[in-house]
Amino acid sequence: MAARAALRRRFRATVPARLRLLRAATVLLTAALVVLVLLAGLAARGTWSGVADRDAPRTTSAADLDLALNDMDAQAANILLSNGDAGKGRLQTPYTKAVGFYGDARREIGHDLRALAVAAQGSRADEKTVESLTDDFAEYQELIGRALENDGHRGGRPAALADYRRATDLLRTRLLPAAGTLVSANDAAFDAEYSSARSTLSAQLAAVLALGVLLTAVLGVLQWYLARRFRRVLNPGVLAATVCALLAVILGSQMLSASADHLRVARRDAFDSVVALSRARAVAYDANADESRYLLDPQRRTRYEESFLAKSQQLYGLRGATLSTYGSQLATTWRAYRADHHDLRFTGEFRRELDNITFPGERAAAERTVDAYAVYQRDDRRIRALLASGEEREAVEFCMGWAPGTSNAHFGAWMAALDKVADINRAHFTSSVRHGRATVDDLLPWAEGLLTAAVLLTLLGLRPRLAEFD
Repeated sequence: MAARAALRRRFRATVPARLRLLRAATVLLTAALVVLVLLAGLAARGTWSGVADRDAPRTTSAADLDLALNDMDAQAANILLSNGDAGKGRLQTPYTKAVGFYGDARREIGHDLRALAVAAQGSRADEKTVESLTDDFAEYQELIGRALENDGHRGGRPAALADYRRATDLLRTRLLPAAGTLVSANDAAFDAEYSSARSTLSAQLAAVLALGVLLTAVLGVLQWYLARRFRRVLNPGVLAATVCALLAVILGSQMLSASADHLRVARRDAFDSVVALSRARAVAYDANADESRYLLDPQRRTRYEESFLAKSQQLYGLRGATLSTYGSQLATTWRAYRADHHDLRFTGEFRRELDNITFPGERAAAERTVDAYAVYQRDDRRIRALLASGEEREAVEFCMGWAPGTSNAHFGAWMAALDKVADINRAHFTSSVRHGRATVDDLLPWAEGLLTAAVLLTLLGLRPRLAEFD
C-alpha cells in the first residue's frame, strides 16, 4: 500500500510539471513564430514600398532625364535644320513639330531634375551629381537659346551653328555622362536592395519552417503524452492547436516564398527589361539627332557619322561592321536569330531584352521593334545617299518629314513598337508589386490569428487535465 501511495504521489507531482513544461514550450515557440512572422511581414511590406515608391521611380526618372536631354538636343538641331534662312524656305510641319517637342523635352527635364533632387537626399555623391546637372543644364539652355535667336536673323546661321556646337559638346561631355551615372547608380542601388531583400526573405523562410517543425513536434509530443497518461486517444484542444499551427506555418511560408517570387519577377523579369529599353530609347533619340546634326553641320559630318554608327552598335551590336556594311549584316544576323533564338551573332540593348523574354506577347513585340529598327536603318542610308548625290534639300525633307514612308514616320513607328515592349514589362512590374503587397496583406493577418488561436487552444485543451491535480 505504501509503495502504491508513493507512486500515486509521484504521478501527481511529475505529470502536471511535464504538462506545464510542454505548455510553456508550446507557448514560447508559438510566440516566437508570431514575432518572426509579424516582423517578416512588416519587412516585406517595407520592401514593396521601397521598390514601388523609391527604387524604381528614381531609376526611371534618371532614364527619363537621359532620354529628354537627347530629345531636347535633337529637336534643337531639327529647329535649326528646318528653319531655312531666318524662316525663308522653312519646312513648316517639321519646324512646328520640332518646336513643340523641344518645349516638351525641356519641361520633362525640369520635372526629372526635381524628382532626382528629392531622391538623391542622403547620398552626397548623387546630390552633387544632380546639382552639377542642374547648373550645366542652365548653361546648355542659354547656349541653345542664343543659337535659336541667332538663327532667327538673316545671315545668322554661322553664329547659330557655333552656339549649337558648344551646346551639344556640353551635352556630350557633361550632361549625358552625368545622367548615365545616375541611371547606373540608381539601378545598382535598386539591385543591391533587391539582393538583400531576397536573401532576407530566404533566411526568414528557413527560420519559419524550422520553428514550425519544432512547434509541431512539441504539440505532437504533448498529444502523445496526454494519450499515454490519461488513456485518451486525442485531446481536441491540442489537436485543433496543431492544425492551427500547421496552417499558420503554411501561410507564413507561402507569404515569404510568394513575396520572393513576385520580387524576382518585378526586378529580374520586368524591371531589367524596362531599364534596357529605356536606355535603348535614349540611344535611339540620340542616334536620330546625329542624323539631323549630320545634315546641319557639314564640318562635323564625319564625327556625326561615326557617332551614329557607335549608337547603332549600342542598340544592335555587330562585330566589325562599318556604316556601309551594317545594314546587310543586320539583315543576315536577324534572319539567323529568327530561325534560332540561341544565335549569338549580335549584342547590345536589343539582345539584352531578347534574352530576357518572359511574358506573353513580349517576344513578338520585341521582334517587331527590331523589324522597325531595320527599316529606320535603311532610311538612314537613303539620307546619306541623297546628300552624296547633291540632293541636300531632298535629304533634309526625307529625314525630317512626317508623311508616311519618310524617316521620321518610320522612327515614330520604331519608337511606338519599342514602347509596346516596355509597356508589357511595366505592366508586369506593376502587377508583381500589387500582388506582392496583396500577398502580405492577405496572409499575414491569417497567420497571426491562427498562431494566437493555437496558443489559446493549447491552454484550453490542457486546462481540464491540469485541473485534475489541483
